[in-house]
Amino acid sequence: MARRPKDLTVLHGHNVISGSDLRATFVDDDELQAHPGRMRRRILHGVVLVLLVGLVAAAIVVALAIMNGQIRIPTAERSQAAASVCPEAIYDYTPPEKINLNVFNSTSRPGLARSVAGEFAARKFKVGAVANTTSGYRGVALIVSGAAGQSAAFTVQRNLPGSDYFQDGRTDPSVDVILTGDFEGLAKPELVDQTPGQLSCPREERRIVDESAWPVTPTVTPTAG
Repeated sequence: MARRPKDLTVLHGHNVISGSDLRATFVDDDELQAHPGRMRRRILHGVVLVLLVGLVAAAIVVALAIMNGQIRIPTAERSQAAASVCPEAIYDYTPPEKINLNVFNSTSRPGLARSVAGEFAARKFKVGAVANTTSGYRGVALIVSGAAGQSAAFTVQRNLPGSDYFQDGRTDPSVDVILTGDFEGLAKPELVDQTPGQLSCPREERRIVDESAWPVTPTVTPTAG
């Protein structure tokens, strides 16, 4: 019985690639020149590949710079620009007898609001409400008013050195004084500076405990006392 001729394209179960197969797979320079469209496609693929490699390299460089702190990404954290909410106007010293004042004690010292209210009254301020309250603010005292009471608040601050000003939405010119933990006393009457000046707004070390809400008007919740 005649043996079947051997299949020369198969060797040990693997296909044998012939010269014609190689020529069909690879295109020589002459063929590329003869087919400019194919050349353009190859150039385009090369450019895209280079751009991708460049983007990956740039991303790695930026990531390393962020990790090393050389590049900082802006966040929603409070910035120093927040202090710009402080009024920049220059105010004259308003006569105390024209100022309506409320005094609140947020410390644990009993009778402090009434004592300080008496001192303000002796200086001819018109004292209204006197009560205890709660506040998470750390500092000497808060001076709170609406836009109409800023000049009056300036006068109050000159009598209460170290206090910090906050503005709320009230429309009348009244001023609230909220005494806080570091309060020690009013300035002596003969030492009160009555020259024009600006309001003093919250400083870095004298902020609301909840920093995410800074700057805000502290909530006053008077209680009997």
